[in-house]
Amino acid sequence: MPKNKWTRRDVLRAGAASLALPYLVPSRVLGAPGQPGANDKATVAIIGLGGRARGIVGSCDAVPTIQIKAVCDCFAPLCDSFVQAVGKDKNWAVYTDFRQMFDKEKLDGVMIETTTHARAWVAVHAMQAGLDTYIEKPMCLTIAEGRYMVNAARKYDRVTQVGTQQRSMPMNNWASDLVKNGAIGKIRTVLAPNFVGPNRWPGKPGEPLPPGGSGDWWDIWTNQAEFRPYHTELHRDWMRWWDYDGGGLCFGVTGWGTHSYDQINRALGTDDTGPTEIVLEEPVKEMPCGKFETVPEDDETSLEYLRRLAQPVVGPRAKVRMKFASGTELRLHMDGDRGPGLGAIFVGEKGKIEINRDKIASNPKELVNSPDNPGPNKRDENTYHIENWVDGIKTRHRCNADVEIGQRASSLCYLVNIVREVGEVGVPLKWDPVAERFTNSDAANALLSRPRREGYELPELA
Repeated sequence: MPKNKWTRRDVLRAGAASLALPYLVPSRVLGAPGQPGANDKATVAIIGLGGRARGIVGSCDAVPTIQIKAVCDCFAPLCDSFVQAVGKDKNWAVYTDFRQMFDKEKLDGVMIETTTHARAWVAVHAMQAGLDTYIEKPMCLTIAEGRYMVNAARKYDRVTQVGTQQRSMPMNNWASDLVKNGAIGKIRTVLAPNFVGPNRWPGKPGEPLPPGGSGDWWDIWTNQAEFRPYHTELHRDWMRWWDYDGGGLCFGVTGWGTHSYDQINRALGTDDTGPTEIVLEEPVKEMPCGKFETVPEDDETSLEYLRRLAQPVVGPRAKVRMKFASGTELRLHMDGDRGPGLGAIFVGEKGKIEINRDKIASNPKELVNSPDNPGPNKRDENTYHIENWVDGIKTRHRCNADVEIGQRASSLCYLVNIVREVGEVGVPLKWDPVAERFTNSDAANALLSRPRREGYELPELA
């Protein structure tokens, strides 16, 4: 199993080196017509070998049109444990340097399952190498970073899919179209969860590096963020901390909120825009996500396993309200142990539709009891989404959760975090969804991007 060392000099050279990559890769990687053909398998690699990647392998096994050829993680022991857990019979090539993998392997695409704070950096390098990308959600750490990813995808004509798999679930799309096409009239209000935000790292003393990694793997893992001494809670629980994610816990703003807010965009038809106003309704404080010991009788869309995951979570929360140009008001008020924790309740002039993951309800009830309702998933929930990406690789058509769609869902998450961080209760922050900037808050605009550590700048789109 190769252990390819990524030196500090290599890291600092990454931006410049990537500029030449599109001219060095073979034509089939660049998506030349007919390659891969309609009957060929798309050959892909996985970058980032944590728990989510293990689940992705199982989902790919159920998709006959995709073949995983290589896997990569900057921490060599994780490569070893990943292969032992899910790849003993797979004959994968294994790398610790994704750029070496790009050079050596003939790939059609990559599935980016890294930490959130590394996803944009890896994705843009992959796009410049001529690779189509499946990007785990949230696809970015900041709104500005997400826009850069959209620009890269368009510049290099890459097929992208962001991991908001409800976009490819038949019943979720069917119910979304009911809302969008006016089954309950004009949408007045959307009710969605009040998700938990990230915490700040408390500055605990460093710990010894775990054995087995290269000398600079922790530098590479830290990526754009401030370099800190190694600590297990940073490495293993990175999704809890502001520097690495926007609230990646279960019932977190970016952990679950990306799904919920993408579901809202799908049903409202706001895939290429955003709200015009965001208001913090109360001070941010630590609070639990649940309050119900049992599901209330009027709760038709709660999923028991989601309730169990969300109910014990405690974290920084505050109700937020958004308004769209249409006049629709989005109220982020709901707790995590009832209702559509991965969706929303749409209240219109003529009724109500609730959409959760693979579960829907309506008032009047006959709306969702229609014979054309495709019903619950017949297969693994990720399979539909991966198949859609592979179809895009072959046809060059945009996917159900194209990078622009991912940007708009991620932006709603980060707008929540920004308005909470600014902390002005009751003061509307005006948002321009075209320019992707606030028109009345310098403090809020300062949070749209972050300084990147030297050596981990996003490569120039040359």
